[in-house]
Amino acid sequence: MKKRLGIISLFVILFIAFITIWNYSYQIGLEEAYIPIEDTSNVYAIPSESGVFKRSEHAMDYENMPVDKNHQRSLTTYYKNRAYHGAPPSIPHVVDEQQNMGGQSCLKCHENGGFTEKYQAYAPVTPHPELVNCKQCHVEQNTQTLFKSGNYAHVMAPEVGVNNALLGSPPMIPHQIQLRENCLSCHAGPSAPKEIRVSHPERVNCRQCHVPSTKEMTRVGTFKRAGHEE
Repeated sequence: MKKRLGIISLFVILFIAFITIWNYSYQIGLEEAYIPIEDTSNVYAIPSESGVFKRSEHAMDYENMPVDKNHQRSLTTYYKNRAYHGAPPSIPHVVDEQQNMGGQSCLKCHENGGFTEKYQAYAPVTPHPELVNCKQCHVEQNTQTLFKSGNYAHVMAPEVGVNNALLGSPPMIPHQIQLRENCLSCHAGPSAPKEIRVSHPERVNCRQCHVPSTKEMTRVGTFKRAGHEE
């Protein structure tokens, strides 16, 4: 009799332990699946992917930011501000030459973005705030020039929504990632162009699903000046 009671007691204890462990596991599973990484100092990644995590602490801020539809950016204005697709954007406003560049001037608006009352627009977020010599690559727009337009080959910008490997699969990255490793700076928040604004900035490991496109660029042929005979 005592042996039978001992066996029954053992099964009761094991059953209670099973229920307790299952309930704990279930409650843990109810937590948010994607939690932004707050401390990136211990994240070890190859250089081409390390930039993905640089703005991860702002992921939930981007998620909760309201979008002003009257002032949001679009791909039309995004590409209009570039000499060609892939070129550094030009500076669309007057720059005081007496002011310093980088951290003392440009980064005041472009490090974290936000609405700028002076220009009635959102300041785009730079993906590389560590490069403080901004005017080394970014120049002011020049609307008055003595030069005439030439017959340079036009580089087509990638189309939105047609670069998926398979129907329903995550879109591939249609551009090079050098100096643009920081995905959230261009694809999240109200300053992102509306056509490429991501719906899930809290999933900070973008390269886990989105891979660079390996499609080779089409040849544009040999460049010839107008009226030039070989």
